[in-house]
Amino acid sequence: MRNRQSTINPAKDGVFDNQQSTIRNIALLFPVAFLIFFVVSLGAEEVYLLEEGGIKVLFESPHEPVARELAEIYPEVRAELENIFGWDLNLTPSILLIRDTRQFQQMIQSPLTVAFAVPEKDLIVIDYSKMSAHTFSLRNIFKHELCHLLLHRHIKNANVPRWLDEGVAQWVSDGVGDIILDQKRSLLNKAAFGGQFIPLGSLDRGFPRREQDLILAYEESRSFLDHIIGKFGKEGVLEILGHMERGENVHAAVLRSCSIPLGDLEEGWHEALRRRMTWFTYLSYNLYEILFAFAALITIYAAIRLILRKRRLMKEMEEME
Repeated sequence: MRNRQSTINPAKDGVFDNQQSTIRNIALLFPVAFLIFFVVSLGAEEVYLLEEGGIKVLFESPHEPVARELAEIYPEVRAELENIFGWDLNLTPSILLIRDTRQFQQMIQSPLTVAFAVPEKDLIVIDYSKMSAHTFSLRNIFKHELCHLLLHRHIKNANVPRWLDEGVAQWVSDGVGDIILDQKRSLLNKAAFGGQFIPLGSLDRGFPRREQDLILAYEESRSFLDHIIGKFGKEGVLEILGHMERGENVHAAVLRSCSIPLGDLEEGWHEALRRRMTWFTYLSYNLYEILFAFAALITIYAAIRLILRKRRLMKEMEEME
């Protein structure tokens, strides 16, 4: 990587005509330790910094169109978040676009994760190759991660539980999380059927690393927030966040906003999920596994019949001799 300043040529069509964007040394953006790790991990690839539209985007040259798209949509996405929460997003976020999934995995160590936020540095890191391969919406992923920055920007005197952090971010980004989820299968329904929920208290400080548990944690976070909205409206969620902004912990904020202890609210949510879960619903959500098992049984049955037939033929041949 060269230690220099340069200029990205503006696109020849669209809104970037007649614009110039300064590319600065990557060291101006990140701490030295992170800089060393990142540059070593990327090898000899040249890295650019685009400052435009109120954000900073760090990228390799193939991702210049993506960097420009982020700069273009940022003002609108920021305005949407500010309108939802009534809070100003008075910061300049930095977005790091990763080209190589292997390098991204060294940072996050989760094969399902496509993006993450580092609120204390106003930083968003996106594995664009994985995101595009799984048809994620760049706008929704960006909005999801910006929501994390916004929440931690305003809630400083109380810890934001991870389940609340992720639940709110999924809510504002049309249900999009920052991990790969199979939309046709639900581990939450399976957990509801068997009564094997992950307690929210276990998800306060972080999510499990095991893939199935991680997926369930994301599903629970979104579902519980939907439960709150269903009972108290989105105003209930905003009131909880408002109390937390003023320094109250989540238990006090929920009790003050909803007039019910958090534990009782969680039990009511579990009960609502169990009532919704019937044998028919469970079978429909697990149809793929059922069909696969049925096909396996048919295969085993056919194999047994073939073996028995061969033995019978061999016995008949022996008798003929």
